[in-house]
Amino acid sequence: MFSPFLLAEAADAAANPAAGPASSISMIIMIVVMLAVMYFFMIRPQKKQERETNAMRNALKVGDEITTIGGVIGAIISIHEESQTLVIETTRDRTKIRIHKWAVRQVDVHAEDAQK
Repeated sequence: MFSPFLLAEAADAAANPAAGPASSISMIIMIVVMLAVMYFFMIRPQKKQERETNAMRNALKVGDEITTIGGVIGAIISIHEESQTLVIETTRDRTKIRIHKWAVRQVDVHAEDAQK
């Protein structure tokens, strides 16, 4: 986690005790910059992806063809908002499976596109 710059700063501070406060301030600034970089390259994109996934799951409609996180493919036949679950139909035999909304990975075909 430590960069060569921080190690060099620490070595300089140990070798030159007269530099004291100026060296400490520059080390603190380097740590703050590293934390900011981590936020913009790691945390922020993850939050954006979570928002997009939640928007997709909240926009599900009856007739959408979905893929679950387990790899099951099926068409939504009913949505239960109060329990946050869906009932999907998976095969020609009309097998019905009840799943949670959070288990939906992606929408393969939207209901509007399937009707065309």
